[in-house]
Amino acid sequence: MKAALNSKSAPAPIGPYSQGIDAGVVYCSGQAGLDPSTGILVEGIVPQTARVLSNLDAVLKAAGMSLSNVVKTTVFMVDLAEFAQMNEEYAKHFSPPFPARSTVQVSALPKGARVEIDATATR
Repeated sequence: MKAALNSKSAPAPIGPYSQGIDAGVVYCSGQAGLDPSTGILVEGIVPQTARVLSNLDAVLKAAGMSLSNVVKTTVFMVDLAEFAQMNEEYAKHFSPPFPARSTVQVSALPKGARVEIDATATR
């Protein structure tokens, strides 16, 4: 059985997808640094990373979970030259054992975002 997750504390999807799916394992769609109350992208790689992780946490809360349940993330960045700044902010939101992670550079992200992160979480 699978159930869609919906949180008003995270931006609404901008396409035909769910914020997350709970299928025993929770799969969170990639989040950008959009402020859920305004729909406006926050400025800068550090504020965007913080907002992304806050948005992911809001989706996880809809499943009764939090970032502490995350076992894997994928980080999509427009410019890997900003990796150190993103990584420093990312580390503030997780504690050991840290989730497994892949980071890739992409040519562009929706809404002009600098970073997008998706997550997989377990209970």
